[in-house]
Amino acid sequence: MLDFAFATHQEICAELGQRLKRQRLVQALTQKDLAARAGVALGTVKNLETKGVSSLESLIRIVMTLGLLDELASLFALRATHSIAQMERAQLAERKRAPSRSRLATKHD
Repeated sequence: MLDFAFATHQEICAELGQRLKRQRLVQALTQKDLAARAGVALGTVKNLETKGVSSLESLIRIVMTLGLLDELASLFALRATHSIAQMERAQLAERKRAPSRSRLATKHD
């Protein structure tokens, strides 16, 4: 199994594509069947499985179709903080909002 900590982004993409392919095969689905059920093009499934290339939306459609949505639940979840500085940064990140367009317009006028 690929160690993601030492892999390139291309290797990680290819590995995830292969994992999805194995899931599809275990469920006895053809690429065409998966594409139809997920509402994506056949080429999308082929590209995902061989190159690990896909839009995020297509990836999620395929993951949902394969019944693997639970696998995404913890993806990018905010990790527990280990220091006061990390806690403060996490709080600021949650409270920080982008400036409104009206405030941006008045600053540039």
